[in-house]
Amino acid sequence: MEIERKFLIEALPPDLDSCRSHIIEQGYLCTEPVIRVRREDDDYWLTYKGKGLMVREEHNLPITREAYEHLREKADGNLITKKRYLIPLDNGLTIELDIFDKPFAPLVIAEVEFASEEEAGGFVAPDWFGKEVTFNSEYQNSSLSRKKF
Repeated sequence: MEIERKFLIEALPPDLDSCRSHIIEQGYLCTEPVIRVRREDDDYWLTYKGKGLMVREEHNLPITREAYEHLREKADGNLITKKRYLIPLDNGLTIELDIFDKPFAPLVIAEVEFASEEEAGGFVAPDWFGKEVTFNSEYQNSSLSRKKF
């Protein structure tokens, strides 16, 4: 189960380069239900996500680079590339800050994952977070993959 809240970011936090980061590339084989292939640095995943916005089922299956490359060619719509920074919070949570490449740039989204809906509901976002878009499906990566430019 994935429980997360999403926020738009207009100004990047200081000391971002001191945080761990990953380069991510992903494509969508299907958007209802969501079936995604992802390369995260040198790791490769096939992911199923159920319906929902803040809470939804999620299953990740590791795959080989060859399988990823084969499936990526079958992806519909836009291939999404982004740099993800992992920013630790004092409460043990982690902000996943995604800086999207073209054609989505200058889009920047922060996601925070939680162990429960209660924890998600009690989360107080840092001051530098912008508008919350958790319940706006337009900002789901699967929706972005279908966006026309």
